[in-house]
Amino acid sequence: MRNAWRRAWLLLACFVVLGGARFVHAAEKVTLATNWLAQAELGGFYQAVVDGTYAKHGLEVTIKPGGPMVNNRPLLSFGRVDFLIGTNLLQPFDAVKQGIPTKAVAAFFQRDPQCLLAHADGPWKTWDDLKQAPLMMGNSGRQTFFLWLNAAHGFPKANLRPYNHSLAPFAHDKRMVVQGFATAEPQRIEALTGKEPRVFLLADHGWSTYSTLLETRTELIEKRPELVRQFVAASIEGWKHFLDGEKVEAVNALIRKDNPSMTDALIAFSRRKMREMELVDGGDAKEHGIGFMKVERVRDFYEKTVNAGMYEKAEVDPVKAVTVEFVGVHE
Repeated sequence: MRNAWRRAWLLLACFVVLGGARFVHAAEKVTLATNWLAQAELGGFYQAVVDGTYAKHGLEVTIKPGGPMVNNRPLLSFGRVDFLIGTNLLQPFDAVKQGIPTKAVAAFFQRDPQCLLAHADGPWKTWDDLKQAPLMMGNSGRQTFFLWLNAAHGFPKANLRPYNHSLAPFAHDKRMVVQGFATAEPQRIEALTGKEPRVFLLADHGWSTYSTLLETRTELIEKRPELVRQFVAASIEGWKHFLDGEKVEAVNALIRKDNPSMTDALIAFSRRKMREMELVDGGDAKEHGIGFMKVERVRDFYEKTVNAGMYEKAEVDPVKAVTVEFVGVHE
C-alpha cells in the first residue's frame, strides 16, 4: 500500500513539473542588423535591449552594427538576420524593383534628418542661396537626394564637390556647404569651428521620405506575423523610453561598446535634436503612434523619385514596398 501511494505521489509530481514546463518559454532569438555604426539615431533599439523591453516581449535581441565597410542588407534576404534598419524608402523601392522579398514594416523617423549645412557666418543664409554654393556630397547622395535637389529645386550639378566624410575642407572654407544629418554633423562642426552651422533640413523643402525604416522578409511576415508584431511593439516602446532619457548611462555604454568613437556628448545632442525636430513622434505619429506609415505618402514620395529620374514610372509599385499589418498603414 505504501509503495502504491509513493508511486501515485511520484506521478503527480511529474505531472505538475511537466505541466508547468509548458508555461516556461525560452526567449525567441532575434538578430537586428543596422545600416550604420551604433549611434543615437538607432538609440531606441539599444534602449529596448538595455532596459529589458525586448525581454519583456519574449525576445532575445542581438544588434549587428553596420558601417562604412559593412553592408548588412544582403544578410536579410539570405535569412542571416531577421530585421534590418534601412535609411529611407529608396531601399524598399529597390527591393521591389529587383524582386527581393522584403518589406518595410515600420518607420521610426517620420522625417529624414538628411540636411545641408552652411557656416553660421558664411554667405549662404537661405535655401535659395545654397544653389550658388560649392556642395560637398558623397556618391550615395549624388545618386539619390541630389537628383531630387536638381530636379525639384534647380541645384546645379556643376557645384558638386567630393566628400569623403572629412569635415576639414568645409571647416576651412566658409563658402562650402556640406551634406549631413541634422542630428549629428552640427555638433561635429561646432567642435571644429566654434559655431553651430545653419541647418537646412531637406524634409522642410519636400523630401518626404520616411527614415530609419524597419525591414524584414516577406516570409517572416507571412509565416511569423506575431514575431514581427512583438518586435515592432517592443521597438516602439524602446524609442519612447529613449526619447524620455531613461537609463541614459547604460544605453550610452552599449552604444559606445559597439562604436568606440561615439561620445556621450554627441548622443545627448542627437537625442535633443530628435526631440526638437519631432523626428520620431511628430507628424502622423502624434495621432497614430511611433512607427506609423501612410501608403499615400509612400506613393507621393515615389512620384518625386520618378520626377527626379531615379525610377521609371511603371517599374515599381511603391505600395509593395511596405506592409499594412503592424503600425496601421492607411490608404
